[in-house]
Amino acid sequence: MQDNIAAISTPPGEGGIAIVRLSGDKVIEITERLFKPYRPEVQLTQRPTYTMTLGWIIDQAGQPVDEVIVNIMRHPRSYTGEDVVEINCHGGSLPARRILERILQEGVRLAEPGEFTRRAFLNGRLDASQAEAVIDIIRAKTDKAMQIAMRRLQGSTGRLIAKLEDELIQINALVEASMDFPDEVGDPDYDELKERLEKVVDQLDHMLEAARRADVYRDGITVAIVGKPNVGKSSLLNALLRKEKAIVTDIPGTTRDIIEDWLNIRGIPVRILDTAGIRATEDVVEKIGVKRSQEIIKQADLIIFLLDVTSGITAEDQFIYENIDRSKLIVLVNKEDLEDKRVSEEDLLKMFGDIPVIRGSVKEEVGLEELESLIEELVLAGGLSSDDLEMAVNLRQKQSLTAARQHIQDVLSFLSTATLDCLGVDLRGALESLGEITGKNLNEEVLDRIFHDFCIGK
Repeated sequence: MQDNIAAISTPPGEGGIAIVRLSGDKVIEITERLFKPYRPEVQLTQRPTYTMTLGWIIDQAGQPVDEVIVNIMRHPRSYTGEDVVEINCHGGSLPARRILERILQEGVRLAEPGEFTRRAFLNGRLDASQAEAVIDIIRAKTDKAMQIAMRRLQGSTGRLIAKLEDELIQINALVEASMDFPDEVGDPDYDELKERLEKVVDQLDHMLEAARRADVYRDGITVAIVGKPNVGKSSLLNALLRKEKAIVTDIPGTTRDIIEDWLNIRGIPVRILDTAGIRATEDVVEKIGVKRSQEIIKQADLIIFLLDVTSGITAEDQFIYENIDRSKLIVLVNKEDLEDKRVSEEDLLKMFGDIPVIRGSVKEEVGLEELESLIEELVLAGGLSSDDLEMAVNLRQKQSLTAARQHIQDVLSFLSTATLDCLGVDLRGALESLGEITGKNLNEEVLDRIFHDFCIGK
C-alpha cells in the first residue's frame, strides 16, 4: 500500500483540540513541507518516534493556518503499522478542515471510512476480531459493553480461536497420517478423536452462548412498562431514569403516546418505554395511544406489567395480561405503601403462577432494586462471569463459529462410517471457518463489510 492518507479523526463541533491524522510511508516528509516549527533548526524527518513538536501549519503562500502540535509515530510501532502523523490543532471544524485541505494539496488522499484500522489489519497490527472491537468500543453505551470490547481489542478472542485451531490441526494430522501411511500408522483411534472433537464442540457452544449474552451488553434490550391507566407507569419511568421524563398526574389517561429513554441497568443498555394506559375509551387521541401500546407489547424484549394494589385485579388487568407473552413478563404490584390493599398473594399465585412478581412502591422507591436485579437475571439467564467476557464475539464471528461447529458435528456423525478423506474435508472446513474470525481467510468483500460502518479518521 503505497499511497498516503489523511482525515480528521475528532468529531465535528467545538472542543479543546481537533486532530488530523495521516498514515503512509511519506507522511512525515509531506508534513515537514507544510510545517514551520517554533525552533527553526528542528526537522520532523529527523525527530524520533513518539515525539511532539510545536509550530504552525502554513499555506502555500507561507502564511500560518493554525498553531499546532505535531506527533510523530514511526512504523512499525504505530496504530496502522505505517508512519503516522497526528496534527493537534485548535478545536472547531474550521481549523481542522483548513489543515486537511492543505494536506490534500500535497497529494495525500482523503481516507475512506475505517481505512486507518483496515491498514492496521492488513499490516498485521490487529487481527480481524481486534479491528471489529474498535468500532464496538466507539459505540459502547455502558462500562460493561466497553469492557467486553476492550478484552477483544486486547486479543482475547484471537487467543481462544488459536487454541481451537491448534487442537483441530493436531486431530487433522492424525487423520492425514492414517491416510498417507496406512501400513505404518494404521487406523486412527476413533475413540480418542471422538473425545477430543466433543471437547471442541463444547468450547464452541460456550463461546456461542457467551456471544448471545455479549449481544445484550453491546446492543441493549427494549423494556416496556404497561398497565391500565393511573397505575404508576410514568412514575416508574421517572424513578428508573432518576429524572422527570414523563408528566405524572392523578388523571387517568395522562400519557397519550410512547415516551422512551435509555438507562443503564447493571451494565445493560436498556431502552425503556412508558406506554399509554390500556383501556376502552372514546377519546380519539387516547385510542391511538392504546393501539401503539399494544404494538409495543409485541415488540419489546421484556414487559413490566404494573398492577394497582388498591384497585385489585380488574377486568382491564385481565385483558392486558391475556395479550402479553408470559416468557418475557415481570409483574410489579405498585402502591404497597398504601393501607388499602386488595391484591393478595393467593390472587397473584392464581393469576400469574410462577411468573416473577414484585411487590413495591414506586413513590417510596421500594422494589426498584429487586426489579433491576430481575431484569438482569432474565436477560442474561444466570449472569455473565468475567471468564465469559473474554469470549464475546459479534454476529460475523458467530456465523463463523456456527459453521465450524457444523463441520465438526458432521465429522462426529460420520466418524465410524465415512472415509478418512471425507473426515479431512470437514476438519479443514472447520479450520477455514475459524480462520475467518481472525482474518486469515477473508476476501475483499468481507473486509469491506467489516469496515463499512467505521467513521472517517478511524
